[in-house]
Amino acid sequence: MIIMRNWLPIVALLAAASLPALASRDAALQALIDRAETAPLADRAPMFVEVAERQLKAADDLYTAGNADEAQAAVKDVVLFSQKARDAAVRSDRKLKSTEIAIRKMAAKLRDIKRTVIFEDQVPLQAAADRLESFRTDLQTKMFGKGK
Repeated sequence: MIIMRNWLPIVALLAAASLPALASRDAALQALIDRAETAPLADRAPMFVEVAERQLKAADDLYTAGNADEAQAAVKDVVLFSQKARDAAVRSDRKLKSTEIAIRKMAAKLRDIKRTVIFEDQVPLQAAADRLESFRTDLQTKMFGKGK
């Protein structure tokens, strides 16, 4: 009991100290999203890819911590920003290859995460990975399709 009392203030202090770091990370992510939305079309794809990669890392961390609901929201963001990256790359006809490679890696990471979570959480992860694969197909069609 005495040991628990000694650790409680330390744990509370560490939790309080980590809150500004989380807030600044969210602020930095939001700033990146805002910059990507207003950037020239040719520069948007790499920025959206970076946002998607950050959200994928957050989703992985959240699943590891046992926060499945928050992790699923982050996975939805991965799909959203991957789609925005695909759209920007296709519309600008720039950064197609690097965007496709990044999306392939994120789809593989989603499949890896899927293998580590409970069955109920696997379905949205597989759906997200499938969606990212469809984005890859779109990019490959643009790169190698007829008329190129």
